[in-house]
Amino acid sequence: MDYEVIVVGGGPVGMMLASELALAGVKVCILERLKETTPYSRALTVHPRTLELFDLRGIKPKFMERGRPVSRGHFAGLETPLDFSVLDSASNYTLIIPQSETEKLLEAWAGSLGVEIRREVEAVSIRQHPDRVNIETEGPGGAAKLSAAYVVGADGGRSLVRKEAGIPFEGTSETFTTVLGDVSLSGLPPMSAISSYSERGLVAILPIDPTTYRVLLGDPARMSVPKEEPVTLEELRSGLERVLGNDYGISKPRWLSRFGNATRQAGRYRKGRIFLAGDAAHIHFPAGGQGMNVGIQDAVNLGWKLAAAIQGRAPDWLLDSYHAERFPVGTALLRNTEVQTLMFELSPRMVELRSLMAGLLRFPDANRMVSEQIAAFNVRYESDAESPSHPLGGQRAAELELKLADGTARRSYELFHNGQFVLLQLDVEEGMPFGELWPGSEHVRVVNASLTKANPDWSGVRAALVRPDGYVAWAVAQSDPAPRDSVARGMSRWMKF
Repeated sequence: MDYEVIVVGGGPVGMMLASELALAGVKVCILERLKETTPYSRALTVHPRTLELFDLRGIKPKFMERGRPVSRGHFAGLETPLDFSVLDSASNYTLIIPQSETEKLLEAWAGSLGVEIRREVEAVSIRQHPDRVNIETEGPGGAAKLSAAYVVGADGGRSLVRKEAGIPFEGTSETFTTVLGDVSLSGLPPMSAISSYSERGLVAILPIDPTTYRVLLGDPARMSVPKEEPVTLEELRSGLERVLGNDYGISKPRWLSRFGNATRQAGRYRKGRIFLAGDAAHIHFPAGGQGMNVGIQDAVNLGWKLAAAIQGRAPDWLLDSYHAERFPVGTALLRNTEVQTLMFELSPRMVELRSLMAGLLRFPDANRMVSEQIAAFNVRYESDAESPSHPLGGQRAAELELKLADGTARRSYELFHNGQFVLLQLDVEEGMPFGELWPGSEHVRVVNASLTKANPDWSGVRAALVRPDGYVAWAVAQSDPAPRDSVARGMSRWMKF
């Protein structure tokens, strides 16, 4: 075979997945039909959980250099903002950064890890066999044939990989469209923002940089226009006039686009040796800026599992857990974006409902609940029934402040830069470490430490296995009567040595 994995699609999701695989030593290739990264950016935000994933891999500082942290988010553009600052994380904000910059940073990281990126190469046929997947491509050098042990479709909502695999894409077609434009607005002070909703329409204006604004417009006079019809600057200008009574000196369009509220999800995320991630697996109205973020989170969930399977380290059930874990997350994403879409209805009754919801979000507990949903902090995977039982099982591992056995202070996220499992042993008594219970492995990092800052969730924990994607596989309490047996059982459940 030419590669162990071929990723079709070189956007943020494909680049993140290929990097995760390469980090684990997998021979991987990306096929991307575009010659270079598109300068246009559908996504403008990297949300807290995605920032945590970047932190786990040590690449977050690169994004912080290019982006602008903002502690507030929104749900359906309601006048009460979401407050990310209350989240239990060093990444308790969203990062305003164009998708084009995110793609460039991820491509640079993939390149540094040895990922082969074939640009201007398009997959035209995909055929799965019991022991491999064959891909026919077209590119500058003409037609070519490639093969891999596995193929991942990260090729967007019109995914060829999904279609060739015969995976259904179930849901609803668009019932309305809105437009966006990246433009100059000479009538606004630099870095101003506007959010307006009324029966006349809806407008959101967000600064990208001191001279460029993202304008999102829902103009009742134009919301039945098909998505395929090109957007003009005049359409955007006249829409702003109708909805806000002012065009704010709009000029110099850098990008104009129209998008709809089609909502669909792949019936399965895995079919044999073929997997789907990102928009290839789920599409929705871009409410709350969640799409790219959930796609990147798909990629990190799949990457370590696929690498473990290729390298013979994965138990038989592990690859199927990708669909089992991520499909419900995708479904929840579609439901919350559908709710937000309903709240964009332009009617007197919706004005009242939005006012009510905005009032509810002023209550801290309600605001935090919705903030955690948008940030993806509410994602919890089902605890594995055959692993040691503990409330931490399946939870996101919040960052811990640790004192290692040698006395040095470490942030727990620093332990994951190489994409390993981390077996964290807390306050282990003399003669009780567990690392000697199995052969050494470069894929598991055993760390003896104590907490330097109390964390209620981790109180009374003797040992925990944290997955490469930053979720707790299992934990063992200090009250466990046979901790060594529990740890040995948990380790053998999650990996082969």
